[in-house]
Amino acid sequence: MDNIIAKAETLLEALPYVQRFRGETFVIKYGGSFMDSTDPGMRGGVARDIVFLEAVGINPVVVHGGGKAITQALDQAGFKTRFEQGHRVTTPESVGVVEQVLSREVNPGIVSMINELGGKARGFSGTDIFRCRSFRPLGQADEPLDIGRVGEVTEVNTEPLLDCIAQDITPVISPTATGEDGQVYNCNADVAAGQTAVAIKPKRLVYMSDVPGLLQNPDDSASVISHLPLAEVAALKSNGVISRGMIPKVDSAVSAVAAGVEKVFFIDGGMSHSLLLEIFTDAGVGTEIVEK
Repeated sequence: MDNIIAKAETLLEALPYVQRFRGETFVIKYGGSFMDSTDPGMRGGVARDIVFLEAVGINPVVVHGGGKAITQALDQAGFKTRFEQGHRVTTPESVGVVEQVLSREVNPGIVSMINELGGKARGFSGTDIFRCRSFRPLGQADEPLDIGRVGEVTEVNTEPLLDCIAQDITPVISPTATGEDGQVYNCNADVAAGQTAVAIKPKRLVYMSDVPGLLQNPDDSASVISHLPLAEVAALKSNGVISRGMIPKVDSAVSAVAAGVEKVFFIDGGMSHSLLLEIFTDAGVGTEIVEK
């Protein structure tokens, strides 16, 4: 009986959040090694949480990654995988493999999981949603590096997304884009999710990855920074707390908050129901970035 009562208390704790967020839109960046897990329960866990959000009247918009699947497909196709400053070098010859994996394999898989669990989802290739410019990171001599067909999202076609939201359908978007030259580009999914949030101004932007949040000490998973105002971001960058792959996430979060998103969450997608725990409980489980 105590267990049953505890379940009721959990539901009551969630109630004010359900009431507060009903009818609101959340952008969710769905990425991390849990996407490639052989455990169907882990793979489908996030999809089940998304279906729960739908059921309580929240409108999820999903932007997904798929790095490991791309690496495997490129290896099978005979392309060598190379990274420069954390960015996958994407040649004109290999970008077709990237688009195939992200938009025609990973994307339909996520859509199918959501639909099979009783939700309603529709897949989009990022080339139909995102426009980009060619991205060139600076090398050691401050010279731009040519990393091929890698794009930085500059524009979001919101009409199909808003149409889905109006019909209570979850749009699921791959992180590719159409460049200024009309060609397909591979994009950073964190930046794509951030630009989506800037464009549609959801109530929340959630980044799901393999770490429990932004860590004060990268070697200590217990050192999660639970609350981060924008004013403290620059100092954390300068002292190296925010570095490498966390930089585009945090920069995108800052842009989203500046554009009007109330909070941005960084959570561990491998933790069971981390999405629901962050949104519907008082304590939360990750890092929240806010204006103040």
